[in-house]
Amino acid sequence: MNSAASAALPPDIRLMNAVSALLVAALLVTAAWAAIRWVVRLPVFNLRAIQVEGDVSRNSVASLRANALPQLHGSFLGMDLQEGRAAFEAVPWVRHAQLQRIWPMRLRVNLEEHRAAAYWEARTDGADAATEATAERALVNSFGEVFQANLGDVEDETLPVLAGPAHTAGPMLQMWQALSPAAERLSESIERLDLSGRGSWRATLGSGAVVELGRGGEADVVARFSQFARSITQVTATYHSPLLSADLRHADGYAVKLRGVTTVTAQTPGKPVIRKR
Repeated sequence: MNSAASAALPPDIRLMNAVSALLVAALLVTAAWAAIRWVVRLPVFNLRAIQVEGDVSRNSVASLRANALPQLHGSFLGMDLQEGRAAFEAVPWVRHAQLQRIWPMRLRVNLEEHRAAAYWEARTDGADAATEATAERALVNSFGEVFQANLGDVEDETLPVLAGPAHTAGPMLQMWQALSPAAERLSESIERLDLSGRGSWRATLGSGAVVELGRGGEADVVARFSQFARSITQVTATYHSPLLSADLRHADGYAVKLRGVTTVTAQTPGKPVIRKR
């Protein structure tokens, strides 16, 4: 009888019953959600400690407290860990942060800091340094990523300068690393590496000598510079004059300028012809 009576209900009554059931369910869900939010905000769930691990050589407890803690919101249960991660990664020198809840009421923060590999000067229009000003200096980390930090923190470190178009810091760091062994064979270092908007490379050595490396991929540029490094010491030893500049953009060799001496391009690769003024 009951089943028959239920089946005999008009469609509008059945719809009303279904809507009522949905409303009751929605109210129960809302009440449960409100109760959960109320519970997680109870003082008993407040964070009691933050445990910092990993790289902390650049950041003291005081700097982390001043920069990150004001950005942390919520209790142990209610905190958004992604927002907390962003708060720590906004601290200078922090490259990556990983947050984890640890019972009871503690937050574990594992930090990875930037390791400065070079200074960075981004060309505002990709032009050469001689013709256009550069943007304010930043830093490049060991992954080739540009980041902002207090440059005074690295003033005691010997870092090269990379200067080129935006978004080229990574390839430029790789090029500097690839060229450095050849420079070391000359008892030199590459203190500055420039990349023009047209793709031409220039290296400034520790002695102040400027070497025009020309265009090309890493393998071509490194081969060109390595060939130059193998022969230039013979030239400087012969004339007892330090190198002032070199141009490796010639197809058949290179031209160099020594203090008090000039050279012209050779017919044989790597063997410049020397002419005195």
